[in-house]
Amino acid sequence: MIGCSCAVCSSDDARDQRLRTSVLIQSEATTLVVDTTPDFRYQMLRSKTRKLDAVVFTHPHKDHLAGLDDIRAFNFFSEVPMKVYANSLTEEAIRRDFYYAFSDTKYPGVPDINLMTINSEPFVVGNIPVIPIQVIHHKMPVLGFRFGDFTYITDANRIEEEEKEKIKGSRVLVLNALRKEKHLSHFTLSEAVELALELGIPEVYLTHISHQLGKHAAINEELPGHIQLAYDGLTIRL
Repeated sequence: MIGCSCAVCSSDDARDQRLRTSVLIQSEATTLVVDTTPDFRYQMLRSKTRKLDAVVFTHPHKDHLAGLDDIRAFNFFSEVPMKVYANSLTEEAIRRDFYYAFSDTKYPGVPDINLMTINSEPFVVGNIPVIPIQVIHHKMPVLGFRFGDFTYITDANRIEEEEKEKIKGSRVLVLNALRKEKHLSHFTLSEAVELALELGIPEVYLTHISHQLGKHAAINEELPGHIQLAYDGLTIRL
């Protein structure tokens, strides 16, 4: 049996029970998810998501990609291929890791994927407009996304000025903040707060939080009122 005795894992606060980072975006007509984490199946079951029109990927790291196989359930009920949007780097990883979905001779029941390459150009999923925002994750280009007044950025430690302009004017920003100590490829808590204040976003939630950051309630006490830690199951309506 594998156990964990750290303060976050053993916390009674449900907000400290953190799965891998993803977000579900819904309009009245369209539902999409950003990234399919290793927890994707459970996340979809927990949120009672019965319809999914598309997956939009930020980058090819396993904690954002590994759950893609489980779109097969949505294929079964919708009877159409899943629209999957990814940059060329992520597309390469998808074709490599889920090669069986792209075979000329497919085994019955494998994921059915309609893979579309994206770059810095805006695009539309159903009736949801999407503006890609390129950020830097150590040396890797990663995509954040703006959906109307909502901007979602994960796995970044640098954002160029031109890309910051795409974020400004958002009503809500979700931004990664891994821990307090310096990290090679993620914003620290103080770096994320500094950036959020610079951008002037009125409502900010910090995500991609490691256990090293500490408990949700304690960290929130340290933050400005309009900047708070995100948590599993958080719902934002715009």
